[in-house]
Amino acid sequence: MLSKKDTQQALQTMGELFPEAECELVHNNPFELLVAVVLSAQCTDALVNKVTPHLFAKYKEPEDYTLVPLEELEQDIRSIGLFRNKAKNLKKLSQSLIENHAGMVPKTREELEELAGVGRKTANVVTSVAFGRPAIAVDTHVERVSKRLGICRWKDNVRQVEETLMRKLPEEEWSASHHRLIFFGRYHCKAASPKCESCPLLEMCREGQKRLKAKVRS
Repeated sequence: MLSKKDTQQALQTMGELFPEAECELVHNNPFELLVAVVLSAQCTDALVNKVTPHLFAKYKEPEDYTLVPLEELEQDIRSIGLFRNKAKNLKKLSQSLIENHAGMVPKTREELEELAGVGRKTANVVTSVAFGRPAIAVDTHVERVSKRLGICRWKDNVRQVEETLMRKLPEEEWSASHHRLIFFGRYHCKAASPKCESCPLLEMCREGQKRLKAKVRS
């Protein structure tokens, strides 16, 4: 596994490769971000960004989601995967915000995780992006890159990946590192066709070296 020093160097290199890495979900406030992240589960940010302009123009605050019929909300997000469950969760979490948080998005991960459709990853994204609190949200890209590079072990679960990254990276760099890992996984170290040949981290990536050797043998 990569040492703390090598892990931090890897993240610095990712930052140089993607200096503008940041949340790609388009939003104007914490509530819109919360809605967008809930919609993004098992769905691409690009697809969510196609749906949310109309959605955010129609529904501006939690009360709007509670008043609309479920079937109508389903139609508004129909192009997004799992749209039925997500529509139910949006109505439930909106009701919870009204009843328990005066219609405002709570700032702590623990309170966010009490909302319908909000897991640890979603809560970490919201606390980090909306409120500037250090957090590492482990999505499929963060997990894949961390395991391929050897920052974490292949058998680690999502929570273990998060905890390992938190141990190896300075707290003040958690949020930036989260975005760098996402961009690196989304645009460079892709799931099906990673760009190992041109990767600036190849020397420290055993997985990449194995892939290239296998390609040569074939």
